[in-house]
Amino acid sequence: MAVQSRGSWRRLRRLLLLLLLAGSAASPAEEGGGRREAGGGEHGEEAARSHHDSSYGTFASEFYDLRYLSEEGYPFPTAPPVDPFAKIRVDDCGKTKGCFRYGKPGCNADTCDYFLSYRRIGADVEFELSADTDGWVAVGFSSDKKMGGDDVMACVHDDNGRVRIQHFYNVGQWAKEIQRNPARDEEGVFENNRVTCRFKRPVYVPREETIVDLHLSWYYLFAWGPAIQGSITRHDIDSPPVSEHVVSIYKYEDIFMPSAAYQTFSSPFCLLLIVALTFYLLMGTP
Repeated sequence: MAVQSRGSWRRLRRLLLLLLLAGSAASPAEEGGGRREAGGGEHGEEAARSHHDSSYGTFASEFYDLRYLSEEGYPFPTAPPVDPFAKIRVDDCGKTKGCFRYGKPGCNADTCDYFLSYRRIGADVEFELSADTDGWVAVGFSSDKKMGGDDVMACVHDDNGRVRIQHFYNVGQWAKEIQRNPARDEEGVFENNRVTCRFKRPVYVPREETIVDLHLSWYYLFAWGPAIQGSITRHDIDSPPVSEHVVSIYKYEDIFMPSAAYQTFSSPFCLLLIVALTFYLLMGTP
């Protein structure tokens, strides 16, 4: 048995040696049809290597041309860069979405002191917010017109230049950040000293104190202000604007609210004062 095993092992070694010799004899240059001259030595090997490299380069070049060039010889057009934030459309206000504008009469999403829009998309509500600030812009959903016990969504500009959508709950006059954030499909940008954002949140949510169901009607609280290292601080004006009535996501309106600078001559008291002064000047002093 030992003699037979040694004989089998010798035959296996011879077979492996023959296979190795046959493999080394069939070089890439010979397979390509080229022949080495007898006694060529190093010159023959260099020629074969040069032929192999040249063939590979030609193949790679042709593959690149076919893969990446069009029939005219120009690179195939690449997809245009994606706009990081689609411009907010205001011509849809009151038609396919509801809008609130606060500021100068006739202002839009780029020029109002504060702008908000909302529209239903399936089981979600999409919100767009924009304000003249380098810090944050927010909307609160309240059962009354006062700050306290409100569900708040805020878009915050941080020190890295990003705009993040955060969820807060108003505890009295203090906004407490809530880790559970119902926002999704979040977008935000800081341009021209404005914070602008877009996000969605579900219409219906599991019952919880800090998150309201948007299928119900709520007063909307509008606020914006500075931020320090990505943390919100007190809003810019002492009495931020509030919707005059509860807002329903099933009703689209385009509501304008003049800022304080444009309210001076619109209040009944000021109008009455102007009439009295005019009458006094026309009639003269007694």
